[in-house]
Amino acid sequence: VQLVESGGGLVQAGGSLRLSCAASGSTVNIRSMAWYRQAPGKQRELVATITRLTGSTNYADSVKGRFTISRDNRKNTMYLQMNSLKLEDTAVYLCSVVATGPMTNYWGQGTQVTVSS
Repeated sequence: VQLVESGGGLVQAGGSLRLSCAASGSTVNIRSMAWYRQAPGKQRELVATITRLTGSTNYADSVKGRFTISRDNRKNTMYLQMNSLKLEDTAVYLCSVVATGPMTNYWGQGTQVTVSS
C-alpha cells in the first residue's frame, strides 16, 4: 500500500485546513486508518483514527471538537478536516494504515502544517 498526503500549508491561528491521504496498491486489505503528527523535538502523536468498514472514529483529547477524520472508500482516500487551528497544531502530519495479508502498518511521507499567530 502506498500513501500520499496533501493539503498542508501555512494558516493563521483560528483558520482551517483539510488534509487528504490517497492510498493505492492493495487497498482492499486496509482495515484501519489514522492521522499522526510530529512536531520538532516531540514524540509522534496519534491524532485520529477511523475504521475502513464501519467508519468508527477516535480522537486525541487535544483535537476533539476541532478536527474531523473521514474516509471515502470509493476513492481510497482519507481526510482530516482541521478547524480552529492553534499554534500547537503545528507539525508534520502523517497518514498511516493497517492492512492485512500479513498485518502491516504503512506510512505516508507527511505534509507540513504550520499555524501562525
